[in-house]
Amino acid sequence: MNRDGSSHAQLRPFDQLQPGQTASLGKTITEADILLFSAVSMDTNPVHLNQELADETLFKGRVAHGMLCGSLISAVLGTVLPGLGTIYLTQSMRFRAPVRIGDTVTAEVEVAALDHEKRRATMRTRCFVRGKVVIEGEAVVIPPTEAVVAVAQNEKRAAE
Repeated sequence: MNRDGSSHAQLRPFDQLQPGQTASLGKTITEADILLFSAVSMDTNPVHLNQELADETLFKGRVAHGMLCGSLISAVLGTVLPGLGTIYLTQSMRFRAPVRIGDTVTAEVEVAALDHEKRRATMRTRCFVRGKVVIEGEAVVIPPTEAVVAVAQNEKRAAE
């Protein structure tokens, strides 16, 4: 849910973005999430899948894939802010703390800067667990165009 109380699945073209705007989504990480992400990504590192081996690591137990948690940032960018039709160009991520099964990860994006000439938005990206930053970084995106907005509005009218 957006901080302004609006629901998921939004779209804001470049001209509707302002520095400081934020949006977030949360998800509780499950055993199934880790197994499915491992299958899709082919990342079968035992730190994610094998309790006995993971107990011997510096994490002292299994942890979720960092990119599984980071992919929640993509969900916010692609569905909430800027939203549907956004094109993801770059992403940097710094992994600050482990995420475990049962943790609720909140991914947050904030409009940090706008390049009016190129019509690009630089977004500050972070993921939190219990208020602690577990991932931080920055993304550059192309927000949806007016054409995408018009198509989405037509689809919404047709569905009503």
